[in-house]
Amino acid sequence: MLLLIPGPVQTRPEVRACMAEDIAPWDEDFRAEYAAMRPRIVKIAGGVEGRHVSLPLPGCGHMIIESAIRTFVPAGAKLLVVRNGGYAERLARLAETAGRVVVALDGPDHEPMAPERLARALAENPDCGHVALVVSETGTGIVNDPNILGPVIAAAGRRMICDAVSGFGALPFSIDAHPECDVVVFTSNKCLEGLPGFGFAVAPIARLEACRGQAGSWVMDLVDVYDHALKNGWGSFRFTPAVQALRAFGKAMEIYEAEGGQPARFARYSRNRDVMYAGLQALGFTPYVAPEHQGPIIVNVYQPVDPNWNLETFQRMMKARGVILSDFSSTKKPSMRFGCIGAIGEEDIRFALKQAEAVLQEMGVGQRAVAA
Repeated sequence: MLLLIPGPVQTRPEVRACMAEDIAPWDEDFRAEYAAMRPRIVKIAGGVEGRHVSLPLPGCGHMIIESAIRTFVPAGAKLLVVRNGGYAERLARLAETAGRVVVALDGPDHEPMAPERLARALAENPDCGHVALVVSETGTGIVNDPNILGPVIAAAGRRMICDAVSGFGALPFSIDAHPECDVVVFTSNKCLEGLPGFGFAVAPIARLEACRGQAGSWVMDLVDVYDHALKNGWGSFRFTPAVQALRAFGKAMEIYEAEGGQPARFARYSRNRDVMYAGLQALGFTPYVAPEHQGPIIVNVYQPVDPNWNLETFQRMMKARGVILSDFSSTKKPSMRFGCIGAIGEEDIRFALKQAEAVLQEMGVGQRAVAA
């Protein structure tokens, strides 16, 4: 089965094979294996060992995002959220339910936030000490580039929380080049092509040291993750982790490094994106995002207005042909997503496009373009 969703992604057999063994998380050999992963994670984030630290946390992306917010933003403090997509709305909800005050900077979900608008919002809200942004909005496919927005945040003397969950490892980012960044968060099962089960944060040690006691949670306190490692060793866990997923992530990092790291993965995903974007247009679909704003993670198109169209039927028929797509839309106008990431290449994209063409013909969907 070919997964064309923004995560979990298609994985390599070597990665999946890591799930076949029972592992004791506190076993001496596995502790060493886990400890060896942590500096590699820092390196992928563009951090410097000894100045930055990796902070793994069992769970999904939303859990590591909430942990980052709780750890670095004091309770009751204001957080400016760049809100131009469904996942930014989720981030805002996480912050609000954690007792932080959200100031939303809204924008259209089909284009990145303009740095000029962010600068103006920061000037108008001097009491917002942090800015949170979703780098890759997998509801639509746009990219809020921290290499563009980060300097704006730094110039205003504020701190950045970087939700890089769906783009980390493919989109270029170096935390050491961003002194305004408190933390970058991501997961094991997106562009690094591991399996679900772990979230990761990479943060400057100095910022962690300055944020003790404000998380309001034991489980979601990244400072506590750091302190536990200092006391018990870098291969230790506070609570029982998803150990097989962690081993699989180690194997995924080996494959990532052998492929050529971030530049190589960005190049492969960009080729996938180009083939998918052009192919969907050739089938008559209207892209949700203009080419100049289209990121390499997913391609989103408007759903057809043809009376024979039904997203659930299309998704079910594609699955019968060996392709799994997302079966829901998170945009105001109905749309659908085609993933471009995972252990896939251009030939997989072309296969999926061929299946889509056949399914549309079977469904009798002739009117595929819509007015954007």
